[in-house]
Amino acid sequence: MKVRAAAVFGLNEPWTTIDLDIDEPNPGEVKVKMAYAGMCHSDEHVRTGDISQPPEVLPYFGVDSMFPLVGGHEGSGIVESVGAGVTEFAPGDKVAVSFVPSCGRCQPCASGKQYLCDMSAGTLAGPSFDGTWRHHIDGKNANRMAQLGTFSEYIVVSEYSLVKIEPWQDLRAAALISCGISTGFGSVVDRADVKPGEVVAVIGCGGVGSGAIQGARIAGARGVVAIDLLQSKVDRAMKIGATHGATSILDAAFNILPDLTFGRQCDVVVLTPGVLHGDMIEQARSITAKGGRIVVTAIAPWFESQVDLSLFSLAMFNQSVLGTVFGSQNPRFQIPNLLRLYEKGLLEIDSVITNEYSIEEVQKGYDDLESGKNVRGVVKF
Repeated sequence: MKVRAAAVFGLNEPWTTIDLDIDEPNPGEVKVKMAYAGMCHSDEHVRTGDISQPPEVLPYFGVDSMFPLVGGHEGSGIVESVGAGVTEFAPGDKVAVSFVPSCGRCQPCASGKQYLCDMSAGTLAGPSFDGTWRHHIDGKNANRMAQLGTFSEYIVVSEYSLVKIEPWQDLRAAALISCGISTGFGSVVDRADVKPGEVVAVIGCGGVGSGAIQGARIAGARGVVAIDLLQSKVDRAMKIGATHGATSILDAAFNILPDLTFGRQCDVVVLTPGVLHGDMIEQARSITAKGGRIVVTAIAPWFESQVDLSLFSLAMFNQSVLGTVFGSQNPRFQIPNLLRLYEKGLLEIDSVITNEYSIEEVQKGYDDLESGKNVRGVVKF
């Protein structure tokens, strides 16, 4: 079956809309007609090489290159058909994708940590989970972002990478909740375990940061400080739950936190910039209270391993540095949970979406993200 899709063919090359061939589902797989695909920064991380795997690692994925790669790992759509053995999904079902697969059988899944499913090891490149390929460009096998490739009119994916949602639920909201909003929300509510009355700072107010800000509000934080280099993003953050805003950490440290926290600093600091760098860790720690938590949510370049951190202060102030993937919550719980909050008006999604694009305009969408025009763009099919 031929479909239109957006792919990237080499490091730092632009997103290009092409004709993609996809096969019918194998056993355990599902074909989905896409409705929306979120334009998360993580896809750009592959294009720019931040999370492209080194050549010596690629043979373990069964490939010699990350490219060509069909982009997209946020999205929602309607089930078109199912492969043999699939009982959880049927044609006509509404679904959200999950960049974190959950098999339900591996040790992390069995212990309740589906966000750490062992199947995630094969999501950045290589064949489908059964070892065969389902997507082809000009007769050659194509990698898919997170084994999804949602920048495509149709996708064929493992049933483990889908979450069924209710027939009445909004597909556009589901697309953003499928990754960015859930990751930010869980970073605060689940990983940081924010308590009512605490003060939270969110550094980076894009799509993931928007989820973190709202997670802090819903968790009962008495102060939510939005920090972003762009004043427009700070202003938008103030409309969805931030109580204070700043365009730098220094501004927050000197002009907001002394009065807001009586000099104690923030109980939780969440790092959600577009690209994370090692010098940001100490900057975040410097505005963290004694006993506070720093949650590292954003993606850093693959080879970046040096971190600035005052080890004396980390120990003597009893602080914690925590990593997180998907906000440390299970996709099959979190996606329906946040959709219900959206339905009740408690979680804002619509204002986070700044622009819609066609499948022909993916590069334009990422140009708009780079220039600061977008908090989050979506591809509308």
